[in-house]
Amino acid sequence: MYPAELVKPMRDDLAKAGFEELFTADAVENALKKEGTTLVVVNSVCGCAAANARPAAKMSLMNDKKPDHLVTVFAGVDTEAVNAARNLMIPFPPSSPSIGLFKDGELVHMIERHHIEGRPAEIIAENLTEAYNEFC
Repeated sequence: MYPAELVKPMRDDLAKAGFEELFTADAVENALKKEGTTLVVVNSVCGCAAANARPAAKMSLMNDKKPDHLVTVFAGVDTEAVNAARNLMIPFPPSSPSIGLFKDGELVHMIERHHIEGRPAEIIAENLTEAYNEFC
């Protein structure tokens, strides 16, 4: 478990971009029951979250088509919410950071850590916008 003061700026990064922070399994389940598309970012303290995942998620929202709902859970902090989100991302193994796009509660696109690590945010954002164009 990371100290709240350490993760606050990392949480705020996505919250300021319009992502709703989810802290419980019920909150995750309720968010993904909503009609339409939902982007779920499993946030993390690692460098690839800071340099690649969070910037890519924010950049991707400049697209004409974008998800109806934006949510985030924080790995290493919000254990219950993260586990609930990861259970909905099966068959993909748990990884953080990671980004999943859901449509009407079903996972339709997934970006795992190994797709984030070492890739520029622009490439990840492009991958997301292609998914938005198909599913949103």
